[in-house]
Amino acid sequence: MARRLGDVELVSADSMQVYRGMDIGTAKPSPAEQAEIPHHVIDVTDPSDDFNVARFQEAAAGAIAGIEARGHRALVVGGTGLYVQAVVDGLAMPGDWPDLKAELEAEPVEELHRRLGALDPLAASRIEPGNARRLVRALEVTLGSGRPFSSFGPGLGAYPATARFRLAGVWLPRPVLAERIAARYRAQLDAGFLHEVDRLSEVMSRTARQALGYRELLEHLTGGCTLEEAIDAAVRRTREFARRQRAWFRRDPRITWLGAAHNPVDLLPSLLGDWSLS
Repeated sequence: MARRLGDVELVSADSMQVYRGMDIGTAKPSPAEQAEIPHHVIDVTDPSDDFNVARFQEAAAGAIAGIEARGHRALVVGGTGLYVQAVVDGLAMPGDWPDLKAELEAEPVEELHRRLGALDPLAASRIEPGNARRLVRALEVTLGSGRPFSSFGPGLGAYPATARFRLAGVWLPRPVLAERIAARYRAQLDAGFLHEVDRLSEVMSRTARQALGYRELLEHLTGGCTLEEAIDAAVRRTREFARRQRAWFRRDPRITWLGAAHNPVDLLPSLLGDWSLS
């Protein structure tokens, strides 16, 4: 789309492409691609950092303002639902309660999920039960602020009309998506994914370690499973994430959905036509 439109710069809304060095496993655009089309909110911090949505929101807002100041248009791409909604809807970011966070981090992940389900069922339904980092954050905010984590900004369940952003979703049949996920992991391993994880393993923050594929290969490198077991777990977890990702975006009535049988590039004419109306 950027090549065809000419006046477009890309803004990544991927929560893990922000990390320098996490290139293969996040399918980060290549140096050649980044040289051809300006990309933003990529490589903004080290993998030792616990990056969060508030910092992303600030970085994305700055990038979009700069793009518009140059007379260009921003195309926000990526699949981290909360990051996309933070930009589109300007979600109000809650504060921090470090002492409470430290207490919660000592609790088993199952207990975290149970407590969040009792206090904020909506937030609990949108967080992977094994994602301790996000569960801790949701409980930290819920307990610290005295209001549900899901209620901040207009609320995760609110979709106010927006004139600034035009939203489009690309849909693929589930069997096709499942095949693409498995094939991508094999291609990433062939490109040196395991070496990348090994090189970064000593410096990755708790947040970075949760990245799809990285968590499983880290377990393999510490002797917790075979490589094939790690790959199977990563593929399975990514497919589960894709289902939750689809459910997240399907709730937003502002998104125009376009489906392709096999190759999403087939949707380019429709996407370009939709863009021309904005």
